Amino acid sequence: MVSLTDSLILGPGGAKRPLFRFEGHDELTAQTIPSGQLALSGPSEQLDAAHWPVRGDLAHIRLAGRCFVPHYAVPQPHCVISPEAILRSTGKADAEEMTRLAAGTVFNVLDVAGNWAWGQVGEDGLVGYLPLEALGEA
Repeated sequence: MVSLTDSLILGPGGAKRPLFRFEGHDELTAQTIPSGQLALSGPSEQLDAAHWPVRGDLAHIRLAGRCFVPHYAVPQPHCVISPEAILRSTGKADAEEMTRLAAGTVFNVLDVAGNWAWGQVGEDGLVGYLPLEALGEA
């Protein structure tokens, strides 16, 4: 059993143990945080949801450090192979139609669930869902 005095922060030398590492900084320890707590400060960044590949559980790897989510994904480029594929707001056939994509359009897949791929058109286009059968390898 671990006692409170053996914990990372409160144990012997605990205040000198690193809690986090940040780019451009040395280690952040409990000694450098006067209250022992971290806080978010400043205004949050307003996101254009239609063009930002971020959901509550996942975001594009380029958004690491800008958006806090449990997982980040590296996009897997695919090409639309259907003559015309419908990008939808959710992974359902009756979901809102966002746009139609022509064959050959690059779609960067970030997640696959069921028969749907979630991702972004090109590098900075719309974010949505395409049926897997509309996609081929890039």
